[in-house]
Amino acid sequence: MRSGVKVAVVGGVFVVVASGVGYGGYNLWNGITGGSSGTGSGTRSDSAPKSGPVTPEEIAATSKDFLAAWAAGESDRAAQLTDDPVESGPALLGFREQALAVDATITPGAATGATVPFTVKATVKHGALTKPWQYTSQLTVVRGATTGRPLVAWKPTVLHPALTSKSASIRTGVAKTGEVEAVDRAGRPLTAATYPSLGPVLDQLRERYGATAGGKPGVETYIDPGVEGVPARTLLTLAKGEKGKLRTTIDADVQAAAEKAVQRYGSASVVAIQPSTGAVRAVANSPAKGFNAAFEGKKMPGSTMKIVTAALLLEKGLVNADRPSECPPTAMYNGRTIGNLNGFSLNGATFGESFARSCNTAFIKKIDDVEKTEGDDFGLAREARQVFGIGLEWKTGIRSFDGSVPEETGGAAAEQYIGQGTVQMNPLNMASITATAKSGAFKQPYLVAQSADDRTFARAERTLSPGVARQLRDMMRRTATAGYGTATGAMASVGGDKGAKTGSAEVGGQETSDSWFTAFADDLAAAAFVEGAGHGATAAGPIVAGVLNAG
Repeated sequence: MRSGVKVAVVGGVFVVVASGVGYGGYNLWNGITGGSSGTGSGTRSDSAPKSGPVTPEEIAATSKDFLAAWAAGESDRAAQLTDDPVESGPALLGFREQALAVDATITPGAATGATVPFTVKATVKHGALTKPWQYTSQLTVVRGATTGRPLVAWKPTVLHPALTSKSASIRTGVAKTGEVEAVDRAGRPLTAATYPSLGPVLDQLRERYGATAGGKPGVETYIDPGVEGVPARTLLTLAKGEKGKLRTTIDADVQAAAEKAVQRYGSASVVAIQPSTGAVRAVANSPAKGFNAAFEGKKMPGSTMKIVTAALLLEKGLVNADRPSECPPTAMYNGRTIGNLNGFSLNGATFGESFARSCNTAFIKKIDDVEKTEGDDFGLAREARQVFGIGLEWKTGIRSFDGSVPEETGGAAAEQYIGQGTVQMNPLNMASITATAKSGAFKQPYLVAQSADDRTFARAERTLSPGVARQLRDMMRRTATAGYGTATGAMASVGGDKGAKTGSAEVGGQETSDSWFTAFADDLAAAAFVEGAGHGATAAGPIVAGVLNAG
């Protein structure tokens, strides 16, 4: 609970006391049953509770009374008008006692159904510092299930739309860390206003490096997440501190191209990495705010995973890029039938051509041979971890999910070979896999130099042999340049030494597959994901091409 709030048990009933105000039998009864038609006694009316949807009159009256009580600082009375006074009471009290908001005026707007938007105007006062504060939020009026009273459905977002968890609170005071002026590798400023996708990234950089970047904290109203490792979010600055400077590996030109490329889609992400170093040159998401899916997402990567599978088969000598390899319309393994797109087949094609045309069955047909060389360990999980660094603890400078390829057998293993089933990746992981294929060795991706905090980078156990690395790159080049390559069209505008791999991941309950595309051009690798957009070359491909062309 927040400061100023105490919990006790009186007569077998929980009582919440906030600054001397008791959320006692009446209030808690409201929270459990949906309220009472009686007055403060904690007893229920014997009359039958009202049922059915809340009426426009009830919506207007309840929202008006709730907002008026909140604005007046009467948190106890406002809490009584919600369906959860135990949670809402302390939160509403915190608006004054922790956020230090006074002189509030809260104005409701026109209701849409049972939902009422409203505007909060207040003054935040911290010592001699004062500043106006304005924002909008919304509430929904519901009917109590037992007593039938109209009540505000309590959620933290009623208090402020940025309060997305119960553990979070709004506070005003000296910021936990100083502000950070993040710059790209050439010293150009990086701001969320110019590069919207960097908003969540910059918040994390401030949280991690604000104390060591040389700045001094100011006085702010901020969201305290109440969770270790989650950055605070500034809502209002009352007194500016001094910014410290933090150099990142971002390239502003590549970042601008990435931002533009993902904006075409409702749910898309892209990451660009320099293969020779592991430096992250761009990270972009659509939507730009909130969850950094490019670094933290967990999705099946589809046929882009065949880069890792091909490396496994090449290392074991089970295939050669220039030798024939079976590609029938379908292949069965352990009771699981897996086919090619539209049932295509290739007669007498090399493994390199099967890779370039994304033939699923050419890979599935080799599982038995891998099993013979590995026993019960099919080798794909070890290949991903030992060569490509997947599943190691990457220390990029911000939070990241570092990929997952669990040990599997049977049909689940077959799905993994083509990037389905239990394989989980994000664009950061796939860009890194492509960078490893290009350079022949895993270089842990990073956004801030290792010297900034002396953290230890992840290291893969081994590199690709020169022969395997050459074949892998050549197959990716065919995919991007040969007439039959699935990525040739998408990569047509990209110059230099280039290679690619397309992917489409079939997701249960989703009509259209997710679109994946990963590629390299000279010393830049990029990978993109577009949710529910179909073939990799159609949606994710142009995103990657746009990013590579900016490198």
